Amino acid sequence: MVATRKRRRLFLHRPRRLHVVAAAGAFAATLLFLALVLLSTSPSSPQDSNITRQQRSSSSSSHPAPAENHCINTTAASLGEFGDMMMSMLPNNLAFTVFVPSPDSFRRVLGLRRPNDDGDDAATYAVVSRVLGFSAVPRHLRAADVPLHRNLESVSGLRISGWIRDDADGALVVNGVPSECVDIVKGEDIIVHVMGGVLMDAEFERSFSSEFEN
Repeated sequence: MVATRKRRRLFLHRPRRLHVVAAAGAFAATLLFLALVLLSTSPSSPQDSNITRQQRSSSSSSHPAPAENHCINTTAASLGEFGDMMMSMLPNNLAFTVFVPSPDSFRRVLGLRRPNDDGDDAATYAVVSRVLGFSAVPRHLRAADVPLHRNLESVSGLRISGWIRDDADGALVVNGVPSECVDIVKGEDIIVHVMGGVLMDAEFERSFSSEFEN
């Protein structure tokens, strides 16, 4: 009987999680919608973009470029099942940078597995949409353009800070999570950096930690 209970818990505690996480996902989706409305009503001019590029170029000597690193299990065509699910939630024709967890990170950190039924699918979608809110920044940022030790804000309001790891790898690190590959361009408007972990706030992290402990 104990073994049966443990097996049931392995499937993400769907009935208990569904209500809590679905509400969180809906909240993140609302924030994302508001960000998109603001973006769509205030497009930047080409002149402003040129000035921005010139400013970045002039300051490049104080901002070392991260070393190029490459994904093993992800490509420009596919970011894994859950990474591709995240991308499908983004609108077309708006600029975003997304720090997408690697396929292994979705499994290892969040315990996500391929859904087995409609209930599992709804809960998984809610979790992934919440992670998208933490991971998406409404602007184009290649790895070399990520402001070092300065806060950015994701669409859900999470503060994001990046730096370059001082070793042979030279990986981009964001909120303590190292990148596995950078500068994957999806279409014309989305830049993806694949991360060896998950960006999330403390409350969301605690909710997963408590479930795994139980």
